[in-house]
Amino acid sequence: MITGYGILGFRDPWGIRPLILGRRDGQNGGDEWVFASESVALQALGCEIVRDVEPGEAIFITAGGQFYHQQCAETVSYSPCIFEHVYFARPDSIIDGISVHRARLKMGRKLAARIPKEHPDDTIDVVIPVPDSGRIAAMELSKDLGVPFREGFVKNRYVGRTFIMPGQAIRKDSVRKKLNPIPYEFEGKNVLLVDDSIVRGNTSAKIVQMARDAGAKKVFFASAAPPVIHPNVYGIDMPAKSEYIAHDRSQKEVSEVIGADWLMYQHLDDLIEACQDGACGVKEFDTSCFNGVYVTDDIDDSYLQKLEDSRNDSAKKKQMKNDEILEIHNEP
Repeated sequence: MITGYGILGFRDPWGIRPLILGRRDGQNGGDEWVFASESVALQALGCEIVRDVEPGEAIFITAGGQFYHQQCAETVSYSPCIFEHVYFARPDSIIDGISVHRARLKMGRKLAARIPKEHPDDTIDVVIPVPDSGRIAAMELSKDLGVPFREGFVKNRYVGRTFIMPGQAIRKDSVRKKLNPIPYEFEGKNVLLVDDSIVRGNTSAKIVQMARDAGAKKVFFASAAPPVIHPNVYGIDMPAKSEYIAHDRSQKEVSEVIGADWLMYQHLDDLIEACQDGACGVKEFDTSCFNGVYVTDDIDDSYLQKLEDSRNDSAKKKQMKNDEILEIHNEP
């Protein structure tokens, strides 16, 4: 916002983070314009969706409602962050012309196609999602496998995202408060749990144990995303690389750590294919947290080390302590 002049919206040349433009009729006549990261915000405000802001584009709207736009980058490469579709975005959003709901359905379909081939001797009695972002993939997976879909966990909606919380004890306590199992759905069954991704693994391990405590005979685990093994440097506060459960561990080792009978990760090629073919024609994505390829091509080891030092648990605890001291100091 530029006081007295208007509003300026712009997007980086890769379109890594989402940005969409909306318009509605003003109360005093003329147009009112809105920028948001997701289409659902525009719909909630009663706006007409105009379009996504293009990579490298700047849009200026004056205080009087005049609209100006300009492409400011000499070269652009449409490579939005794929983790928006895996986890962050609401399922009813359209991002870069891609339906998040449809992409998550495809993620489930891709997993379902592999399970009979890779685990032909295991009988799955029920598919249970890890709420909320694992639900859509789990629904489609269960349909394709012909296995009942059940809601086995009740979610406390007043607990935040656990993977960014500082301190193992805080995260474990939050997981216990976040989900509660329904024993009827687990007792005596071979259960396939489906989640959007596995980052630290604390939540996954606790959920597997909850399923066993609720009476499950066997607990299988499927992740709609590949293993997260590299830092995200483009606006997502993921933990330090050394704190990812998949860091320096094989798929089998991760499965043993979280206590599952077996674990299946999504293949990266399958994830990319699930998110393609939207109205904007996006074919490539930033998938750096999965493969370590940074689309801006300017991330070196020195930068990644600084990021590691600032994001690890000890650094976050130190920052929390400093914040508490500052808060006490500023009290009247």
